[in-house]
Amino acid sequence: MAKKNLNFEESLAELEQLVERMEQGSLPLEESLKLFERGIQLTRFCQKALKEAEQKVQILLEENGEPTLKPFADES
Repeated sequence: MAKKNLNFEESLAELEQLVERMEQGSLPLEESLKLFERGIQLTRFCQKALKEAEQKVQILLEENGEPTLKPFADES
């Protein structure tokens, strides 16, 4: 499987496809292992992207070096 630079959404979609294929249970062991390995790579990438996004949000919400809670404004 060729590695390509994916964004978060593409990585998550690929991971979902891998899970569906593996859940069918009809793959040979060797292919299952390759898909599992790719799934681990995608999972780590997605976890890292989510952690970075969380850190950015926390930075944006800080005022004077102190975290502040902002009320959620429902626009509906």
